[in-house]
This record gives sequence, structure tokens and C-alpha cells, in this order.
Amino acid sequence: MPERRHITGFSNPLVKFLRSLRDKKYRKRERRFLAEGLRLLTDARESGIVPEILVMATGREAHPLLDSLERAVIAAGGDVVEMDLEILAKVTGKDNPQAVAGVFTEFDTSLSALDRQAAPIWLVAQALRDPGNLGTMLRTGDAVGAGGLILLDDCADPFSVEAVRASMGAIFTQKLALARWDEFIGWLRAGDGQLVAASLRDPLDYRQAPYAAPCFLMVGNESQGLPEEYEAACDLRVTIPMLGRADSLNASVAGAVLAYEALAHLR
Repeated sequence: MPERRHITGFSNPLVKFLRSLRDKKYRKRERRFLAEGLRLLTDARESGIVPEILVMATGREAHPLLDSLERAVIAAGGDVVEMDLEILAKVTGKDNPQAVAGVFTEFDTSLSALDRQAAPIWLVAQALRDPGNLGTMLRTGDAVGAGGLILLDDCADPFSVEAVRASMGAIFTQKLALARWDEFIGWLRAGDGQLVAASLRDPLDYRQAPYAAPCFLMVGNESQGLPEEYEAACDLRVTIPMLGRADSLNASVAGAVLAYEALAHLR
């Protein structure tokens, strides 16, 4: 097995490159993103995706999954690098970083890369601004066997460290697409697909709605919800009863509730 590279200084160019991937501008320029944690990187490997660069903390505990990951990276022609935990903390921006991180190439996020018939359910989010919510929606999609997550308009960056971490590996198991509304609705109407919105405008009870596959479940911005134009273009508008004083659920929670209800109807 080729020797690992050892990095001992904060000023090393690779350290500077890795740190730059915490900034959206540099991620977009390099078309690379950073993920951390053995479990997350193992999920990526089991999905057929390995990092271009595998970064490991010096003195970490041995683990068979890490050995498998290292072999997979080397077999794919990637680099394996070791550095002190203090340097890795600077890379990830965490005081207590995971002992393993990886650099991945960004995926194709075009609508044309999606096969709408690949799954009965797809999640759609418009102007979702919180990376934690975005990551949670990816996890929900994985849990319900959704085809993926389509992000509309100005959403949080799905390749940010925060969103990738919140996805708990689902960034590697779910298809991901980024589009503007006009592009999305044109693509959707060019084929099969039922568009369902979480809405308060003349909605049906979400438990009684006639869901049909492939079903695209859409939630809106955390504070403003969906624009009226978007809701008007939907095939169904549904509501989740609120029995307390709150007038709405968190966007990612609403998406999860709708996804499981639609799944029950479509089985």
C-alpha cells in the first residue's frame, strides 16, 4: 500500500485548500466539498462514492471500516493524508473534530440527471435557508425511499459542511437537483408527476389526499412558506392539522410527515 502523506504545519497548501472548502465561493470554484466522520464516509463508500482525498488524524484508533475506506481511496487513485488533530480541527472548523474527513467531487445537480420513475416519492423544497433543515430533508428522503431532493430558488448550499453533516450520509444516497421554479415546473410537466404542496390555501386534509406516483411533495421557506403562484400550480394542496398554538410545523418536519403519509397511500 502506498505511503500516506504526513502534514505537520498549518501553512501547508493542502491545509489551506481544505479549509477553503468551508467557504461556498471556493466550493463552487473547485466543485469540491468536505465531509467528515467515519460513518458518513463509510455510507459514501457503500453507495459507490469514495473521496478524492482522505484525511486522517495522526494517532487515531484503528478501525476495520477505516482500513476498507483507505484501500478504496487508493484503489480509485485518491490521496491519503495524515495530520495532527489540531490541524484537522482548523480544517473542519470544529473544536472536537472527527478523526476522519474526505474531499468529494460535487454531484451533477441538474434536473436532467433525475429519473422521475426511479421512486414513488420525491421531496421538493423552495427557498430553504437552514442547512440543518436541508440535511434533515435528505435524511427523510433516505428513510422513506424517496428518489431525492429538489431544491428550488435560493436555498442553503447542500454541500456546506453543516448540511452534509446534518444529512448523516444521505447526501450520498439521495439524488440532488438545484433549479429555479420556472425550470422545475417546465421539467415536471414534460412527464409524469403529481405536485403536492403543504399549504393553507383551500387544502385537503393530508390524510385524505389522493396521492399518485411519482409524487413530488413540496414545502416552502421556513418563515414565508410557498409563494401563491407556486401553490396555484400544484395538483394538490394539503394541510397538516395543528392542535396547539403553533400555526405551522418546521419545514423539514412537515416534509417528513407528508412523506410518510404519501408512502402509506402509495404502497
